Amino acid sequence: MKKTLMGLAAVAAAALALTACAGGSDGSGGGGGEGQAEGGTQLRIGNFLDVTSWDPSSADIGFDGPYLSAIYDPLLAINDKGEPQPALATQWETSEDFLTITLDIRTDAKFSTGTPVDADAVVKSLEYLKDGIRSNEAYQKVDSFEKVDDDTVAIHLTERDDTILYFMGLGRSYVMDPEAIDAGTLAETPVGSGPYTLSADSIPGAEYKFDKVADHWAAADFAFDPLVITPANGDPTALLNGMEGGQFDLIYGDPTGVEMAPEKGWNVSSDVATWNGLQITDRTGEMVPALGDKRVRQALNLAFSGEDLLASVRQGIGAVTNQVFPDGGAGNLPELNSLYEPANIEEAKKLLAEAGYADGFDVTMPMAGPFQAWQPTIEQVFGELGIRVTFDEYQFQDYMGNVGNYPMFVAVLAMDSNPVATVERQIANPQWYNPRTGLDAHPEIQAQVDAVFSAEPGDAQIAEIEKLNTMVTEEAWFAVWLQSNNSYVSAANIEVQPVVGMMFPTLRQISVVG
Repeated sequence: MKKTLMGLAAVAAAALALTACAGGSDGSGGGGGEGQAEGGTQLRIGNFLDVTSWDPSSADIGFDGPYLSAIYDPLLAINDKGEPQPALATQWETSEDFLTITLDIRTDAKFSTGTPVDADAVVKSLEYLKDGIRSNEAYQKVDSFEKVDDDTVAIHLTERDDTILYFMGLGRSYVMDPEAIDAGTLAETPVGSGPYTLSADSIPGAEYKFDKVADHWAAADFAFDPLVITPANGDPTALLNGMEGGQFDLIYGDPTGVEMAPEKGWNVSSDVATWNGLQITDRTGEMVPALGDKRVRQALNLAFSGEDLLASVRQGIGAVTNQVFPDGGAGNLPELNSLYEPANIEEAKKLLAEAGYADGFDVTMPMAGPFQAWQPTIEQVFGELGIRVTFDEYQFQDYMGNVGNYPMFVAVLAMDSNPVATVERQIANPQWYNPRTGLDAHPEIQAQVDAVFSAEPGDAQIAEIEKLNTMVTEEAWFAVWLQSNNSYVSAANIEVQPVVGMMFPTLRQISVVG
């Protein structure tokens, strides 16, 4: 299976048949550029997964983007560089001490119930998001929210936060109707101020239809009518078949669809999205002593050819790099790629011998269906190194909850366009995929993390991030083989702007060509 995913949750445990398609197939394939319908341009999206929740506090950023952005307006949006953009908040200002962010709220937005979107509604939504099981990641350093006046809201922080605006723009600032929050009904009946409402004709899990809001404050920016989103439940073949059959105008594409696009006259948008490799969770060697030795971790990096894996498993769609900072983005240093590429199995064996593991060592790793494409290479390379690997088989839905119990695992992990967010998520803060950061045993890396967070935002901070990236790459903190692209295949009249950090862009990143 050659798929990418948000965190790891974006690949289904089994490929399920597409249960329903947006109607109206004319057999032309992908709309054939014929997408003009009465009232606007039709957009029938074939999404990889179903919406996780209509409640923004519980929803995932991953593939939920087009679903939620139809119903809700965010306070902030985001561009392809990860920079926050105006939405319900027309402008914002950060105080000199970095502890207060003041947002000006537009005065012409209203919920689908007719209630105006004002500062009271915004504060209530922010408080709700702060308490959310998923949305709270954006508000970890928030002390309180304050209504300054009817169209001004202040966010008071406990300490400087360089990523709050990024996370808000990424999908953590959707504003919800206050009455729906109080009623606790958002998960079943979403009520927002967005450009569409969810149609009663929708079939949960199969097909979601949306009714355009004619007087939405940014109606001209959302030209799609009708709008239909169909989840494929993890089946890329169903998406491609739907595109060929004219049932979809836009799909989450796999390498086969990308390859077919020129012949079919489809557009392709693509950018790096995930890093693929071995996530080492036992950098101090508590579980497997060998992994506590830098030379062993470096050997694991040297032994795998990212170039070969990109060609064979990802069909060349991505970039060869050994870093967790997105290729071509801030923090990623091309000169570091030569540390472990090209692969050198003999040099890897020498490093293992120097560390006292000439005969290898034993390691147990988890395995699930979506990652089996990598398993033969791991077994071959480990065999050459003398590493004796045992795989514990899991159903995919159980994989995430168990990887933290292992010293390392096959990782397909989403990246962030914001380099400070990369530091937080990949290095500094414990996550389900990084349960033991290892920073306590590496005070020099901890000191550099602190230098990143204390540096002046801008060039000075980027310089500190580059130093940190150099340190963790030389220390072989991860064994990154490559970075995979997310690709989107669309009809000739539809264009998509990929955003690193989003598995499927929001409607704001989807536009009509011409």
